[in-house]
Amino acid sequence: MTRYLIIVFLCITSLIFSQNKTSFTNLDVFELEWAINPEISPDGSRIVYQRSGFDIMNDKKQSRLWIMNNDGSNHSKLSNNEANEVSPKWSPDGTRIAYVSSTNEGSEIYIYWLNTGKTAKLSQLEKSPTGLNWSPDGKQIAFLMTVPEAQPTLVKAPKKPKGAKWADQPRVTTRFKYESDGAGYIAPGFKHLFVIAADGGTPRQISQGNFKIGSPHWSKDGKSLYFSGNLNSDWDYDFRNSEIYKIDIATGKASTLTDRKGPDNGLTISPNGKKIAYLGYDDNIQTYQVNHLYMMNIDGTDKQKIETNLDRSISNLSWSADQKGLYFLFDDKGNTKIGYTTLSGKISKIADNVGGTSIGRPYGGGSYSINNTGTIAFTQTTPYYPSEIAMVQKRKISKISKLNADLLPYRYLGKTEEIWYSSTIDGHNIQGWIVMPPNFDPTKKYPLLVENHGGPVANYGDRFSPEMQLFASAGYIVFYPNPRGSTSYGEKFGNLLYHNYPGNDYDDVMDGVDAVIAKGYIDKNELYVTGGSAGGIMTAWIIGKNNRFKAAAVVKPVMNWISKTLTADNYFGYANSRYPGQPWENFETYWKFSPLSLVGNIETPTMVMVGTLDRRTPLSEAKQLYNALKIRKIETALVEIPGASHNIVNRPSQLITKVDHILAWFEKYNSSNK
Repeated sequence: MTRYLIIVFLCITSLIFSQNKTSFTNLDVFELEWAINPEISPDGSRIVYQRSGFDIMNDKKQSRLWIMNNDGSNHSKLSNNEANEVSPKWSPDGTRIAYVSSTNEGSEIYIYWLNTGKTAKLSQLEKSPTGLNWSPDGKQIAFLMTVPEAQPTLVKAPKKPKGAKWADQPRVTTRFKYESDGAGYIAPGFKHLFVIAADGGTPRQISQGNFKIGSPHWSKDGKSLYFSGNLNSDWDYDFRNSEIYKIDIATGKASTLTDRKGPDNGLTISPNGKKIAYLGYDDNIQTYQVNHLYMMNIDGTDKQKIETNLDRSISNLSWSADQKGLYFLFDDKGNTKIGYTTLSGKISKIADNVGGTSIGRPYGGGSYSINNTGTIAFTQTTPYYPSEIAMVQKRKISKISKLNADLLPYRYLGKTEEIWYSSTIDGHNIQGWIVMPPNFDPTKKYPLLVENHGGPVANYGDRFSPEMQLFASAGYIVFYPNPRGSTSYGEKFGNLLYHNYPGNDYDDVMDGVDAVIAKGYIDKNELYVTGGSAGGIMTAWIIGKNNRFKAAAVVKPVMNWISKTLTADNYFGYANSRYPGQPWENFETYWKFSPLSLVGNIETPTMVMVGTLDRRTPLSEAKQLYNALKIRKIETALVEIPGASHNIVNRPSQLITKVDHILAWFEKYNSSNK
């Protein structure tokens, strides 16, 4: 009888829980939380991290520092500060945490004392500090900060009468890079290295000159800083190149430790202070180049490449405590992992599913930290939750936080499945992902929504994405592919778009569409396509090549490579590698690969979307498509998101309105819902 009652109770409980579950909706986006930058204490007992989420009243991201034991217990907010808090760093002895806190008045360095629980503002800075790093003895903190310069002028304005209200003076620019997407116009100035006493005082500027300088790393004796940067006179044109430098704290004298034509960066200094491990490659001016692992003596001698044979770009190097190897992050087939290599190049995998910090679409990301005994804290994700804190202890992995336990267990989420298929062009194996609508029934027919990723040098994976879940909740099968040019499959695959973009990546996407249709649950008359940035390029290219889709949403696209190259903020990111020569030297090629060249073929009803402050794919690019379609009397709409940069989802309401507009446009043409 008792057993019968237990079974009845469990059935009733399951039924009640099921009835309480609802679909994932747009307002649920405001309730999501995720972990960033976990930092494990030197003794491995505690983790401090950024707990991030959305402020529904102020429509913005927010970040507070939280701390917990390594088993997830004693989980609490670090300080009483209600401002944004980022970049926590443990002192070498584990008694203090330095971090940056930001308010409307600016960003400052703060210190938290573990034994007293008290917090104090350490600095009073003119600009925001980044790259905090404790000295080995815990007495100083090094950081980066911009030192402003005077705005250039060409004329001296006449003296205006007292009380007169004249227009603002012109802004004169003479720099190569003068604006950045998301930040807008870059005020004149250069980042420099500073050092401040850990108990407060006046920060002292260490570096000088107008160059490109990266975050600081301390020498073992605390007398020098090491950094990656470019101190060449033409650094702003030599944009792919960087070297590793040593700078003397007392004199400010810098010396160059590397001299390769190509990037040398990502450095980390061994615990005994005798070796530097770093990343780089010989620049062959390709679309995609995998970096490699190197090691040298602290003075720059005896440079050696560690032959890992991984054929994946790696990042976030950390020495093991015994100095016999290095930990790192890498993407493999759409999944971010923690790896380890011995100094002889023997690779082993430590953990899968790192990431979940790219809220919006399922891109890579994430971070980890390791203590002196080899215990690792990292951000873990799956398609069913954003990044949580997980631990690796003696190779055993455990998730210790539950930031979304109050939300996601009560929502129906779409099941995500991996799909592989063969390219009809050359037989390459292509990967994609399928998200099913909640309560998916394989005997029914569903509309298909194709979501193309940006980059194109990037990858989608099995990571949480509120955008994909919202599409699925609206009743669509969602397909997101990783066509050629995507990362995480090696240099050759990523470089297949060299001087041929868009190219056969189009065929890879369409082959994927056919592979999904072949599964039998797609209504092949109800196909829809969208994507942002490079995904917007692909979407525009697709509808210029075929008329298979009922409707399209082209988001923040490049339509004209000539105008994009000469107006966007990231020209230097692909110069000489995307197409041969400059636009005025090779007009025909730039135009041939511009989606606008195909606009005369488009018959698909097309919504065009862009942020009004987008500097990566400027507003003028989207307008070229919209205006061309209006001239041709093709059904279209232009959606301009006020104040949005290229990353439209910087504000949660923008993420929501992006998805809502795409779905509304598709529903307008979706006959299966009528």
